[in-house]
Amino acid sequence: MKSLNRTIAPALALCAVVLAGCAAAPSKVDPLEPWNRTMYSVHTAVDDAVIKPVAKTYVQVWPEPIRTAVSNFFGNIDDIFTGINDALQGDGNRAGDAFGRVLLNSTFGLAGIFDLASMMGITKDHNDFGLTFGKWGAPDGAYLFIPLFGPTTVRDGTGAVVRIYFSPTGYISDIAVRNSLWGLNYLDTRAQLLQSEGVLDTASIDRYRFLRNAYLRARRYQLYNGKPPPEPEEE
Repeated sequence: MKSLNRTIAPALALCAVVLAGCAAAPSKVDPLEPWNRTMYSVHTAVDDAVIKPVAKTYVQVWPEPIRTAVSNFFGNIDDIFTGINDALQGDGNRAGDAFGRVLLNSTFGLAGIFDLASMMGITKDHNDFGLTFGKWGAPDGAYLFIPLFGPTTVRDGTGAVVRIYFSPTGYISDIAVRNSLWGLNYLDTRAQLLQSEGVLDTASIDRYRFLRNAYLRARRYQLYNGKPPPEPEEE
C-alpha cells in the first residue's frame, strides 16, 4: 500500500493536466476490465463507508507531528526494500544512499521516527520488486484492481507479494502487535492519499479509466527513470 501511495499521489496531480485529453489505455493492458470495474466498485463502496471516514478521523484526532513520526517509521522500513531493489538493479550509488538512510534513521533517528537523513540531504527514493522484475525484462501482465489494495498489474502484484512476505512486521510473533502494525501502516497510507484524491474526485471523466491510466503511466515513468520511450501504438 505504501508503494501505491508513492505511485498514485503524484500521478494523479500530473494526470489531471495530461490525461484528460488522452485516449483510453489500449484494451490489451486491461483484458479483465469488466471484473476490474466490479472490484473497483466494491473497493469504492467499502472505502467510502469505512476506510475513508476512519482515515479522516485519524487525521483530525492525531496531531501532525505524531502522524509524521508514524509515516517516518514505516518509511524507514520502505528504505530497506528500496536499497535491496537498487542493489538488485545494479545501482550501487542509490543502494548506498538507501542503506545509509536506514542506518542513520534507525539509530540516531530512533527506529526511523525522525527522518534525520532527509535533514542531512540524503534524498529519499523509492524502488520496489515490481520495478526490479521490469528491469529484468518481465512484462507488465494484465492490469488488475484489487479491493483494499488498489491498482496493480500481474508483475507489480507479484512484487508486492514478495515485499509483504519479507516485511519485518510479518515476523513479529505477537499476532495482536503484528496486525496492529499492519493496520496502522494501511491507515497511515490511506490518510496520506486524502491529500491527493481531490484530483480524482473532480475529474470530469471515467474515474476508473483515469486511475488506471494514471497508474500505468506513472509506473512506466518510474521503470524508465523518468525517460520512457514512446509507447507503441495500438494495433
